[in-house]
Amino acid sequence: RRNILFGGLIMNEYFKHKLKHNFQRLKIATKWIVFSILSGILIGGVGISFYYCMDFVTTKRIEHPWLIFLLPIGGVIIVFLYKLLHDEHDTGTNLVISAIHSNEKIPLRMAPLIFISTLITHLFGGSAGREGAALQLGGSLGNSLGRLFKFNDKDKHIMIMCGMSASFSALFGTPMAAAIFSMEVVSVGIMHYSALLPCVISSLVAHKLALFFKASGEVFSISNIPLFNIASSVKISLLAILSALVSVAFCIMLHKSEALYKKFFKNPYIRVIVGGGLIILLTLLVGNQTYNGAGINVISKCIDGTVKPEAFFLKMLFTAVTLGAGYKGGEIVPSFFIGAAFGCLFGNIIGFSPSMCTAIGMISVFCGVTNCPITSLLISFELFGYAAMPFFLLSIAFSYVLSGYYGLYRSQKIMYSKYRTNYINKTTE
Repeated sequence: RRNILFGGLIMNEYFKHKLKHNFQRLKIATKWIVFSILSGILIGGVGISFYYCMDFVTTKRIEHPWLIFLLPIGGVIIVFLYKLLHDEHDTGTNLVISAIHSNEKIPLRMAPLIFISTLITHLFGGSAGREGAALQLGGSLGNSLGRLFKFNDKDKHIMIMCGMSASFSALFGTPMAAAIFSMEVVSVGIMHYSALLPCVISSLVAHKLALFFKASGEVFSISNIPLFNIASSVKISLLAILSALVSVAFCIMLHKSEALYKKFFKNPYIRVIVGGGLIILLTLLVGNQTYNGAGINVISKCIDGTVKPEAFFLKMLFTAVTLGAGYKGGEIVPSFFIGAAFGCLFGNIIGFSPSMCTAIGMISVFCGVTNCPITSLLISFELFGYAAMPFFLLSIAFSYVLSGYYGLYRSQKIMYSKYRTNYINKTTE
């Protein structure tokens, strides 16, 4: 009887202990459900407003091509705004990424600054993307929500990722990729799975909100998907290898252009004026504004196989000149343009489905510059569908390994080697 009673007491304490832990888990999950929904609504709403503002300024620039001549003035305004708010040493998306794996502060003023300055860049014809603004908006607002509700540092990091996912999803219409990207981009080789539930919910809420307000992202259709066999897989593998080299070249051009500007033009006002002047000169030499702005519309032409052979290099040059000078925006949409144009060129040269090669080039370059293979696979499904899955999987694997340790974001950490099971913990080059 004593043994039975003693055993009963032990079982009773065990179940109490398990019930207590399950209650704590439920409490934590409920907390993140509430705040991720809040993040998805608030930050997703800001992302939607940014989407429509971007659409407006892009339309105005296309309607009034002469606005390109005001780009240096726009650059001066951007520098002045950052100096006015004492944020002249802003590192943009690098600061957001650093704040997740360290305790660096993300000021709330980053949100309006990147919002306005990216619109100025696009209105006057700078070559840049929009996701830089999305990640910085989301990170800044997510961090501010965490501070408002007095979260500890670790929970603030989750709120930053949650905000990044919400804004990325609202702006691009790719909720699966948006949910994973903010976790994967910070530390390559290690995923912050504690942020999985909040990032997924905030991404889905923001996406549904964007659909409600008709701020839908782009979806492309591959017109000719070849049979997956040895011959086609070899061709796609070759394209992926070359795309990885293109991604490395793009990262080097971006970083070197910034360094050269700072070396020869110490004054930030002079830098943006010179950079704006160079973009005007390049635009006049090209004879059109194909390489100004984000250029997402060019991807449709790539799928049709009608883009010029030099398009991928010119976009690399325009973007490096723009962002290196101090204009604001992102690098991911330009990387889509570059990869799509390069893939189209490859397909036309070897006579192998330019439409398919456009998609592979686009996803491979994206993977190379972000070092995010899982996000790359998910975004390929969301942009192009699942039919070409074996080609996407193969090309992403090649691009991830052969792009080395280069990346768009210098604060991104490579935790584990791409080639061995070694812990290396180094920043990208």
